[in-house]
Amino acid sequence: MFNRMRQRTSHRAARMGLANYVDRVWSYEAVVMLLLAVCAGAATGLSVALFRRALDALFEFAVLDLGGRHSWMILALPALGALLTALWLHFARPRDEIGIGVAGIMEAVALHGGRISLRGSIARVVGAVLTVGFGGSAGPEDPSVQIGATLGSQIARRLKLSTARVRTLVGCGAAAGISAAFNAPITGVFFAIEIILGEFSGASIGWVVLAAVAGTVTSQSILGNAPAFGIPRYEFRALAELPLYMLLGVLAAVVAALYVFLMARSEAWFRELRAPAWLKPGIGGLAVGVLAYFGSTTIMGPGYQAIDNVMKGNVTGALVLFSFVLLKLVATPLTIGSGGQGGLFAPSLFLGAMLGAGFGQAAQSIFGQHIASPPAYALVGMGAVLAGAVRAPITGLMLPFEMAQDYRIVLPLMFAVVESTLIVQVLQKESVYTFKLKQRGVDLKKDGDVNLMRTLLVGDAMTPVKELTLMHASDPLAALIEAFDATNHHGFVVLDDADELYGVVTLADVARMFTQKERARTVGEITTLDVTTVFPDDTLEEAMRHFGMKDVGRLPVIDRRNPRRVLGLMRRADIVSAYSNALLDHQSSQGHHERLRMEAATRTELLELDLREHDRGAGKSIRELDLPDQCVIVAIRRGEHTLVPRGNTQMRVGDRVIALCAPAVQDTFLRILRGPDADA
Repeated sequence: MFNRMRQRTSHRAARMGLANYVDRVWSYEAVVMLLLAVCAGAATGLSVALFRRALDALFEFAVLDLGGRHSWMILALPALGALLTALWLHFARPRDEIGIGVAGIMEAVALHGGRISLRGSIARVVGAVLTVGFGGSAGPEDPSVQIGATLGSQIARRLKLSTARVRTLVGCGAAAGISAAFNAPITGVFFAIEIILGEFSGASIGWVVLAAVAGTVTSQSILGNAPAFGIPRYEFRALAELPLYMLLGVLAAVVAALYVFLMARSEAWFRELRAPAWLKPGIGGLAVGVLAYFGSTTIMGPGYQAIDNVMKGNVTGALVLFSFVLLKLVATPLTIGSGGQGGLFAPSLFLGAMLGAGFGQAAQSIFGQHIASPPAYALVGMGAVLAGAVRAPITGLMLPFEMAQDYRIVLPLMFAVVESTLIVQVLQKESVYTFKLKQRGVDLKKDGDVNLMRTLLVGDAMTPVKELTLMHASDPLAALIEAFDATNHHGFVVLDDADELYGVVTLADVARMFTQKERARTVGEITTLDVTTVFPDDTLEEAMRHFGMKDVGRLPVIDRRNPRRVLGLMRRADIVSAYSNALLDHQSSQGHHERLRMEAATRTELLELDLREHDRGAGKSIRELDLPDQCVIVAIRRGEHTLVPRGNTQMRVGDRVIALCAPAVQDTFLRILRGPDADA
C-alpha cells in the first residue's frame, strides 16, 4: 500500500512540477519549508567552514609565516592582497551586482524579492579570501552572510518559490552564516531578523531558527565546537559598578559613530581619487601595511587573536589598547573604502573589545580589585560597539551573552548596548551597512522607498547625439532659422569644424540679435559659448541642480575623458520622462507588502507583462486565450487608465497585463500571451 501511495505521489509531483506541488499541497508546507531551511542551513555551514579554512590557511601562510620571518613583508602583503583582489574582480566581471554585501542583501530583500547574484557573490567571497588572507583589515562574517543568503536565494529561485519564501530562505541562509561563524545560533537568528529581514514574523522565525541550528551543527563538525574567542568567567561585583558600564556605553557610541563616519569618508575619498580603479585597492592596502609595520600587526586581518588574548586576560596597558582602537579605525576604512573585500562585523568586535579592555584597565587602576577585570569590560564593550555600528541592539546583546553563557552579564550588557544604540543615532544617522544604501538614494527606514533622482543616470535619460539636430558654428543663420521651423525645438548644440563642442544656440539668442540689430552671418556669431555641461555618469539629481542654478533649458552631455566631445543632450523633458517611467516601475515594486499578503492568501504570484507587436495575445479577447485554471488576469493598464477585464475585453499592443498565477503555470501563461518562443 505504501509503495502504491509513493508511486501516486511521485507521478503527481512529476506531472505538476515541484514548485506547483509545494503550492498545492498546502497542508504539507511546514514539512517542505522545514526541509528547505535545514538544507539551506547545512549547505551554508559547510560552505562557511570551507571558506574559513581557506582564509585561515592563507592568513597563516602569508601574515604569520612570511610576515613573521620577514618583517618588511608586512608593508607589502595587504597591498598585494588588494591588487590580487582587484585583478580577480576584473576577470570575474560580476555583471549583476544585486545583493552584494550585507547592504546589498538588505536591499535585495526589501526591494528585489530576495534576488541575489550568484556570480557576483562568488566573486566577492573569493575576493574576501584574498583581501583578508593577505592581512587586509576586515572580517569573514559578512562574506559568511553572503554565502548563506546566496544559497538560500538560489534554492528558492531554482524551485520557483513565491517571493515570500525566497525572502525567508535568504534570512535562513544569513542566520546560518553568522551562526557558523561564531558557533552562536541565537545570535544568527536575531541578526537575520534585525538586519536582513527587518521584521519579526512568526511565520518565518521558525525556519530561521532551524537553519541557524543546522548551520552551526554542520560547521562544528568541521571546525570544532570551541567558541570564537576564549570567554572568561564573568564577575559582576556590585551595582555601584553600573555607572562604569554606562560610561563605557557612551564611549562605545562615539567609537561606533566614528567608525561609520570614517567608512563613508574613505569610500568617498577613494571614489574621487584620480587613479586607475585597479590601483585604488593597492593604495589602501599599502597604507594598511604602513600602519601595521610602524604601528602594530594586531590590526591585520579580523583581529581574532588579539580579541582572544584580551579575553584571556593578557591585557597590556590602557594606552596601548586605545592605540589599537585608533589604528583599526583607520585601517578598516582604508581596506574596504579603497575597494578591498571583507566584512565590517569583526572590526566592530575588535574595536569594542580593545575599547572595553582599555577602559577596564584604566578603571581598575583607579578602583583596584573592587570592580570586574578588564576582560569583562571587553566583553561588554564588544556588544556595545557592535550594536551601535550595525544598529542591531538585540544582536549586540545576544552575541556576548551567548558566548559567555552567563546570565550575570545581561544587566551590564543591556545598559551599555541600549545606551550605545540610542546615542549613536544622534551622532550618526546611518549604520556601517545603510550608509552605502543612502549614497545610492535607498532609505530602508522609509519602507524601502528610493530617491529615484539619485539612482537614475544622465546617460540613461539623455537624448543621444545621433538623435540630435546639430548645428555648426560655420552654418549660415538661414540654416538655423530653418532648423527651428522644422523641429520646433528652442535650442541646439553647436559644434566647431572638428565636431567638438562649441556652445549652445537658442531662440533667445536669435531674438537678441534682431532686437540689438546685430549683423551676424553665421551661427557661431550668436552662440552662447559659456555653457553648463554634465557627464553621463552624473545623477539626475545633479542635473536638476544645474538646471535650477543656471535657469537653462538644456545641458550638453560630454565625455568625461574628452570634455569637448558631445555624447548627447539633457532637457528638462528628458528628466521628467525618465523619472516618470522609473516611478511607475518603482511604485509597482513597492506594492511589496501588499503583494506578499495577497500571494500568501492565494498561493500565487503577481505578474506584469507588456504586450508587444506580434504577441499572440494582442488583439484577442480574454475569453479566447484559454488560460490555465491557476491563472487569472486581474487588471489591464492602458495608458493612464486601468481596466477591470471581462471575458470580452480585447487586449491591445502596449497594454500592461497584470495577472495572478501559480508558480508552476507562469511559463504556460507567458507562452499563451507571447507565443511558443516566449522566454520563461
